[in-house]
Amino acid sequence: MDTSGNENNSSQFEQRPWGSFTILDEGEDYKVKRIEVRPGKRLSYQRHSKRAEHWFVVRGTAKVTLNGIEFLVKTGDATDIAIGAAHRVENPSPADLLIFIEIQTGSYFGEDDIERLEDDFGR
Repeated sequence: MDTSGNENNSSQFEQRPWGSFTILDEGEDYKVKRIEVRPGKRLSYQRHSKRAEHWFVVRGTAKVTLNGIEFLVKTGDATDIAIGAAHRVENPSPADLLIFIEIQTGSYFGEDDIERLEDDFGR
């Protein structure tokens, strides 16, 4: 068993161009992910039509864009993303990993419920 907290051999772990995520738990009306964002990287500016998200930062500082407004969320703090809200998370650190826990609630949690408004990786 991997005791580092990273379950890289698990089907619940997925690598992305900005970092990775691990699904920690899921049920009919929720999903919980551990998300790592590499230094200087950001996820796509996106929105979801079937789920809301709650982000709790456990390491680093997240630069969050929510409906065009940017703000910082530091270790131990959280922010909420409503269904339909345009959002993005970025790791502004040049050296340190950003780690946050994402709790999704709603009626559907598939990766195809992502409407990308802007993406650094051409997706």
